[in-house]
Amino acid sequence: MIAAGVLGAIGKTPLVRLTHLGAGLGVPVLVKCEHLNPGGSIKDRIAKSIVEDAEARGVLRPGMTLIEATAGNTGVGLALVAAVRGYRLVCVMPEKMSIDKRVALELLGAKVVITPNAPPDSPDHFQNVARRLAREEGWFLTDQFCNPANVRAHEETTGPELLEQVGGPIGAFVAGAGTGGTITGVGRFLRRSSPRARVVLADPVGSRLASWATTGVLGPDAPYKVEGIGSSKPPEIFDRSVIDEALSISDEESFATARRLIREEGLLVGGSSGTNVAAALRVAARGGLDGPVVTVLPDAWDRYRSQPWMAEG
Repeated sequence: MIAAGVLGAIGKTPLVRLTHLGAGLGVPVLVKCEHLNPGGSIKDRIAKSIVEDAEARGVLRPGMTLIEATAGNTGVGLALVAAVRGYRLVCVMPEKMSIDKRVALELLGAKVVITPNAPPDSPDHFQNVARRLAREEGWFLTDQFCNPANVRAHEETTGPELLEQVGGPIGAFVAGAGTGGTITGVGRFLRRSSPRARVVLADPVGSRLASWATTGVLGPDAPYKVEGIGSSKPPEIFDRSVIDEALSISDEESFATARRLIREEGLLVGGSSGTNVAAALRVAARGGLDGPVVTVLPDAWDRYRSQPWMAEG
């Protein structure tokens, strides 16, 4: 089939069994290759969904400028949509994000604004800077952390794709949370369509979301290096009612698992894929599930090649 432009190639990504990392476990561990989307990440789905929703509601019109607070991947997805639909794009990123992401966004024609690694209550926090610039400049804030079109993208596409590809019951779905859109959307879909499936949050050690997701109380706040997931503040669209449990994964385990995915499975992915798979392997090792453990590989390795963990043995 011929896709109707690059946006028609978003989604319907392959589901792959881990033959080496998952060997000897009671159930298969299956990974959905979201790094094979045109923009290299799962965020292509929400970029398309958010823009199409805003156009349909009449709040986004030709010639307007989009602005987003992004760790990089949503910015790339929005850049693809902006190129096709004729919008300008401004991306606001915290300085901890890799230089590879900045270069990619600028190459795609986006203007990149870098902010300090500030806490959520600081005016310098990247989300607050994006909101301020949207107000001052009259730009359209795509607002991935609060926009229900983010959740809807996964409830209507990612979840159904997984169930169709597995072809039977899903034992557990494992994912991290940046905006919370993936785990909320897929979780809501599974509650209706595969209600015995467990929904497990994979969260970096240092993020406060694991404790919040299971108890409603924020956990300790500490720095961590995995990009794009975890937070010191729960995202507005993250629905903790879909979560059955949360596992905390260290930077060291995340990056070691990502390197194994690259070298042993040939899956060219980033650090958050390591977080997700490390948690998925723990869930599969416990057994007691009615089907495979399924997770997502959120993005590709090309945006992390300058990071020290990628060069480690």
